[in-house]
Amino acid sequence: MQNATLTVVLGQTALPHDLENLVQTAFDKNLHLNVLILGETPPIPMFSIGIGEFNAYSLPNDWQGRVDQARATLEQQRAKIAAYLAAQGTSAEVRGISGDVSGLATAVACVGLTCDMILLGDDLRSNERLFTDVIQATLFKTAAPVMLNCPASVNALQPRSVFVAWRAGIPATRAIRAALPLLRRAQEVTVALFDPVSNTSGDGENPGTDVASWLTHDGCSVTVQQYASGGEEIGIAMLRRRKECGADLVVMGAYDHSRIRETVLGGTTQTMIEQRDCPVLLCH
Repeated sequence: MQNATLTVVLGQTALPHDLENLVQTAFDKNLHLNVLILGETPPIPMFSIGIGEFNAYSLPNDWQGRVDQARATLEQQRAKIAAYLAAQGTSAEVRGISGDVSGLATAVACVGLTCDMILLGDDLRSNERLFTDVIQATLFKTAAPVMLNCPASVNALQPRSVFVAWRAGIPATRAIRAALPLLRRAQEVTVALFDPVSNTSGDGENPGTDVASWLTHDGCSVTVQQYASGGEEIGIAMLRRRKECGADLVVMGAYDHSRIRETVLGGTTQTMIEQRDCPVLLCH
């Protein structure tokens, strides 16, 4: 992760000291930070007066004032975080972006097209709709990996041990490829398979060995582990096994199933997005 460009997405409640661990890593690895602070503006409360061709539209008198106040508050926060990063000598650009939820998610996706990784701040979780829209925009509209629960973690960007959840498919392969700079520097990489299917159309005749061979040739120290879920939800089993390994980071593919299925019925991706205990790197 040396000399990389990271897009850091924060919400309106983010504080400068929330970036303390990230700033130290940025200094050590010569990282450039594109910091985006998202501020949701009050929606347009448009009212219709009259019927048919005689109707008209009206806005409350204080609406523009509330919009201006929201933008002023966002600018104050942007200035504080920019001053903090400058004082720390961090290479960074800090921007405040205001608008409705869909517009904010689109703006993040546009910036995410030209970076090596996207980090989502924990404070975004306070606005569930914005958090969900930003995650889906970054995963489906950019090619960059997305990392959650990172700013509060000391070792997320310099992990000593990494837990790679492998399931044969494009999302997991992309996640591993994106994480290679981290995996090469880690002291231990655990390739974990849950309920593997030992045939050529599943995970191979000896599940995990092909991934281990790939990573070993890339200079990683790899151990393959096959786990039986025992009927437990895979995401829960993954978190438990990760804790047993003492891994600093989980790497996995996201949304092997459709977004609608994951949202309505739940699944591994949804479980890993909702948890807050462990940094996780996702790719679709």
